[in-house]
Amino acid sequence: MRSLRERIVDVPQVGRVTWIGIRPEHDAPMKVLDEVELIVEHGLEGEVASRGRPRGKRQVTLMQAEHLAVVASMAGVPDVTPQMVRRNVVVSGINLVALVRLTFAIGDEVVLLGTGACAPCSKMDETIAPGAFQAMRGHGGITAGVEHGGIIRVGDAVRVVANER
Repeated sequence: MRSLRERIVDVPQVGRVTWIGIRPEHDAPMKVLDEVELIVEHGLEGEVASRGRPRGKRQVTLMQAEHLAVVASMAGVPDVTPQMVRRNVVVSGINLVALVRLTFAIGDEVVLLGTGACAPCSKMDETIAPGAFQAMRGHGGITAGVEHGGIIRVGDAVRVVANER
């Protein structure tokens, strides 16, 4: 029988990038991209939060595509778009929470380390609807650090590459 530790690091699902976006300036609308370069210790090229000194654990923010409908339902709105949640990368087909503290690849070049949960920001009540901050709790996705940079594209596979915790 496999141990709990062995089960936690075994993530056989392969996800897909469904959306990429950056904030070129603070409080600016999200800019939707088909591809973007990720820079080691900084994050996404053109992302306002990636400028200057290395960012630590929150270099990239990722959200699960499947959770957009959950947030919409709990916020009482018909639809929530990736632009509204202000994350950098939206992924479908893999449980992002399972990637926290694991190393995972996006596409052929980029390697990230899942660093933790991505809490909703105060802007959710403005960009989605009143109460959306609470609706996003537990559904805000994860943060990650860039271990190996390169280009990611919409449609790229997202898969675990190291099973260490």
